[in-house]
Amino acid sequence: MSVPPNTPDRGPLVRIGELSRRTGVGVDTLRAWERRYGLLRPQRSPGGFRLYGTSDQERVSAMKSMIDSGVSAAEAAQLAVSRASPAAESGVGEGGDDHAERLAAALDRFDEADANAILDDAIARFTINAVASRVLLPVLHEIGTRWESGEVSVAEEHFATALLRGRMLALARNWGAGGGPLAVLACPPGEQHDLGLIAFGLVLRQGGWRIALLGSDTPIETIADAVAKLSPNSVVLAAVTGEPFERVADQIRALTAATTVLIGGEGASEKLAERLGARALPPDPVSASAGMPGAG
Repeated sequence: MSVPPNTPDRGPLVRIGELSRRTGVGVDTLRAWERRYGLLRPQRSPGGFRLYGTSDQERVSAMKSMIDSGVSAAEAAQLAVSRASPAAESGVGEGGDDHAERLAAALDRFDEADANAILDDAIARFTINAVASRVLLPVLHEIGTRWESGEVSVAEEHFATALLRGRMLALARNWGAGGGPLAVLACPPGEQHDLGLIAFGLVLRQGGWRIALLGSDTPIETIADAVAKLSPNSVVLAAVTGEPFERVADQIRALTAATTVLIGGEGASEKLAERLGARALPPDPVSASAGMPGAG
């Protein structure tokens, strides 16, 4: 396998144990992937320690996701190692937009094989942050908009959301492991749409957070119980309209006495967050994750 030359990583460098924590892949497996496939490109500290950067983490996450999806280890490594240029890795340029358009078209055709192939290629080429913000979220937004206008049938919406949920949860495997700050993610009662929340969790995980996902339509009492048991650094609530937040406004205000509460999704606003005693997240998931209390 051809391995591109090692170039300086723009992010912080970490040792292999921390890389293992962030990716959920064991240290022995990481060493095997580095030895067999050239997946990792460590730099050396002045003391001789092998240090790994953000690009190493992204390649490991891409390979892990593809293996979880049924791709062989050798093929997954080849795709992960042959990542695109630095512009693609940062999510700029037209590649992510093109993937989103092609993915939406494949979902419209009920073409599971093509949709999965497009996602495999996006995961191999781009960072997880770029996949979430430039591919997954735009497609989810389009599906939601077309659903509201009646352009998408129940069958089309269910097919698309089931496929995307499965792929995102494969990327999320073991996202609760490690020693980073913990975020509990949930949708308030009555809110059924949690795919955007899952996408946000993937971005948070890339920033070193641990994730506990409670999912859609979660009673506030259940969220409060999770807070009592887990002592998270933050709770993130998401909804596509303001109504689910408003219906449990008093309970959310009570929850803020125990932990930091943030609200996101199209139903969130600064004004609503202020009334709830919470904080509003920016619509862009990367900016939102960077502004999370406890973010490094």
